[in-house]
Amino acid sequence: MGLGLAPAALARGTGAPHAWQAVPAPAGTPAAQLRDVAAAGAGLAWAVGEEGRSGSTLGSPLALVWDGTAWARTGLGHLGFRGYLHSVAGTGAGSAWAIGTDTAGVTHLLAWDGGTWRETDFPGRGQSGTSLTGVAVDPGGGAWFSGRTSDGQLLLHRDGGTWTWLPALPGATAATPSGVQLTPAGDVWLYGVGIVARWNGSAWSELPAYQGIRASVTGLLPVADDDLWLVGYDYGVGGPVGKPPGVLLLHGDGSTWESVTKPFGVGMLNGIVADAQGQPDRIAGWDFWDQTRAHYLRWDGTAWVSERGPVATTPVVMNALASVPGSADGYWAVGTTSTSASSAAQLRIER
Repeated sequence: MGLGLAPAALARGTGAPHAWQAVPAPAGTPAAQLRDVAAAGAGLAWAVGEEGRSGSTLGSPLALVWDGTAWARTGLGHLGFRGYLHSVAGTGAGSAWAIGTDTAGVTHLLAWDGGTWRETDFPGRGQSGTSLTGVAVDPGGGAWFSGRTSDGQLLLHRDGGTWTWLPALPGATAATPSGVQLTPAGDVWLYGVGIVARWNGSAWSELPAYQGIRASVTGLLPVADDDLWLVGYDYGVGGPVGKPPGVLLLHGDGSTWESVTKPFGVGMLNGIVADAQGQPDRIAGWDFWDQTRAHYLRWDGTAWVSERGPVATTPVVMNALASVPGSADGYWAVGTTSTSASSAAQLRIER
């Protein structure tokens, strides 16, 4: 098997280069970082993360909101827990969700009320073995959450006021998905190390999953059942303390995964987005050998090519990427300014 790209996939249109710019971000208590971002449109977006972290000791959850002009902090003192927020999704002022984890490893689910985030209940909340890892919101306002229950269920759906844990996968996998992705056709995909599965509204389809060694899968773009992109990073076997990870960029044809040629090989890929037609568009990355600017990848119709962010005086580590609905080339990328939880780490936002 070669690259695994069918002629139809190679015939896609090319995206125009994007001139990335840094955007002012509110100060956070070091070490501070943004872990995820979502946009409802040009005038509303959310970013979530953590501040006040010290090494492996968790800090406090952090959230920002974009009002079309500037990013501002959202007060979270009423939540009353220490930890971090790691996933966010939304389609409008009344349809947005964020997921956090506290210092005890307990999941916290937050709903946006138009001005701040409020904790909300969900089936299995606080129970041993139940956690949420990712969220996606469909155009109708329905919310989909990846995670795991003690019974092996991996997908939670909220439709109106009704909550439903979907049936466990037939394969009874021991893996926990790292995220959930929706397609324009309405399919729901779960992804992570050891799991790639599609829910079509009535049944599961399980695809061969990537089985990495000390790997993290940070994004999946399902163009079709036989045209899938998977991104992340993989530390591999052993190595010295501080060994950087290798870039993970895979293409799947529904049966196997093939490593794809990429502009850089040492670092991370953190998130992948599609264009308005659901075709590959952009990937956010951190390049170990060129750390003072983000290293984005752009699909040019036949290959992923380099696209660089502005040069900074600090390291630039982008943790997440989101498209802006209604904008032909609108994006938000968020992260931090340090490769470790140091006193120098502050928030980084580019668009």
